[in-house]
Amino acid sequence: MSLLDWIIVSIYFLVSLGIGIAYSKRAGTSTREFFLSGRNLPWWLAGTSMVATTFAADTPLAVTELVAKHGIAGNWLWWNFVFGGTLTVFFFARLWRRAGVLTDVEFIELRYSGKAAAFLRGFRALYLGLFMNSIIMGWVNLAMASILEGVFGIPPSQVFLYVGGCLLLVAIYSALSGLWGVVITDAFQFILAMLGTTILAVIVLGLPSIGGVGGLIAQLPDWAFQFTPTIEGNGDKVSTMGGTFALTLAAFLAYVGVQWWAAWYPGAEPGGGGYVAQRMMSAKDERHSILATLWFTVAHYCLRPWPWILVGLASLVLYPNLAPDAKRLGYVYAIRDYLPSGLLGLLIAAFFAAYMSTIATQLNWGTSYLINDFYRRFLKRKKDERHYVLASRLVTLLVMVISLLMTLMIKTISGAWVFIIEASAGLGLVLILRWFWWRVNAWSEISAMIAPFIAYGYIHLFHSTTIQFPQSLFYIVSFTTIVWLATTYLTKPTEEEKLLEFYRRIHPGGILWKPIAAKLPEVKGDSRYFSLFLDWIAGILLVYTTLFGIGKLIFGDYTTALFFFFGALLAGGFISWDLTRRIE
Repeated sequence: MSLLDWIIVSIYFLVSLGIGIAYSKRAGTSTREFFLSGRNLPWWLAGTSMVATTFAADTPLAVTELVAKHGIAGNWLWWNFVFGGTLTVFFFARLWRRAGVLTDVEFIELRYSGKAAAFLRGFRALYLGLFMNSIIMGWVNLAMASILEGVFGIPPSQVFLYVGGCLLLVAIYSALSGLWGVVITDAFQFILAMLGTTILAVIVLGLPSIGGVGGLIAQLPDWAFQFTPTIEGNGDKVSTMGGTFALTLAAFLAYVGVQWWAAWYPGAEPGGGGYVAQRMMSAKDERHSILATLWFTVAHYCLRPWPWILVGLASLVLYPNLAPDAKRLGYVYAIRDYLPSGLLGLLIAAFFAAYMSTIATQLNWGTSYLINDFYRRFLKRKKDERHYVLASRLVTLLVMVISLLMTLMIKTISGAWVFIIEASAGLGLVLILRWFWWRVNAWSEISAMIAPFIAYGYIHLFHSTTIQFPQSLFYIVSFTTIVWLATTYLTKPTEEEKLLEFYRRIHPGGILWKPIAAKLPEVKGDSRYFSLFLDWIAGILLVYTTLFGIGKLIFGDYTTALFFFFGALLAGGFISWDLTRRIE
């Protein structure tokens, strides 16, 4: 790092901190401002903030790891979430904005009644706000540690001190500015991160040892450039023969037919949730909520990954002897070895931007649960807003410390991804149906949270060699679904008054709310579900055709790229027409 590099990085930090200070007064007025920006975010800012949050320091490294092991098709570990992401756009974005709650955990007591609902709200606030949130921030911290170690040569024994310092800075500006400062810095950081990673991809492809896209194609085997996994007829395990991402038919169906709706995963929660729901609830109105989530889904899958994928492929040529558990470091080494002065500083600033945008959101999101849904709900119920804002700022710092400790326990980024998917498999269906079926109750959700851990533990203790991810999803989801359905029918339904109140506010409509809707003839429920279904299908086509069209364009297959882009144009045109006539 030259003096110029350090100046660029320093300017980045000063701008980020300045934004936090600038919005500190506004965030301090109330928890609604601190956590939801006063419900006044425009769609482009809310959507960009979602994309920036999912663009963490870990994602380029994790994608490099997947590409180096299995080629482009390895990304189906997360590309399958397109189905759930577009479902959220058209079925749930408007409902979350309509709910008018401060957090998606608060939604629990809007939808359910009694002590079970109160317990679920408190438990889920701690489970998501501390446990899951710490795991997520832990793997993001691990990625940042890998970058600092690889680029600066910081010894492993010291690298977490530097990560802790960076984490402290994020915690300070997040605690000062609340969500307003977070989303403004997110927009700035997303532009910087995309610019930096794109420049890296261009420079790496231009190296004489790579020789551009053509040279990359000539030096790597065909399997590296497959966009979809190879389907094998027999066996139960994922095959890595020759690097090909080869799945049995059952495994492929687990990815595209089960995972996206069955498993909870940050940023891709079935039915929305987490920081995605936070942004939807922060939007100006239902229209802005839908457009924000649509922009997020397209940008998340279509714009972000290709610069990472290209560097991941190049790392196979540049660093062919990396151990399997060190494949992700190919991205870091490319930054260290091939960027000139100035651009190196820009890339380091870009990675700090990716890191800090994610951490800032996770801190604000996790704190919203701990304050609004645990501290305010169960411990201190009648304090003024200034008290809760101060508590929010202190808890932000506490969550920072816990996440740093969690970082020491995580070994691989993709391993943490798989753990979260398996440990929540089956919960997703409850999170979807609670909006559309009156009979789902708090015990349904409680049992659906516990059952996956039981199935996960049993499989990993007794069948770890015969049942592996993603086939494990069939077993975990089946067990969880049986448990929560049985629990639903063995326990009392939510109190009728609560269901009537929920229907008045959300008016979801549909046949599964018929017994409740019949008692509220004055409330007009939503009825255009077939239209929403067509929008969902068009959304899936829009994302995949744009994603693959960009890929084909990069690799010089212009005819196929044109075919994909034409499909994207048709899908996008249909969505635009239908949304224009349905929302104001």
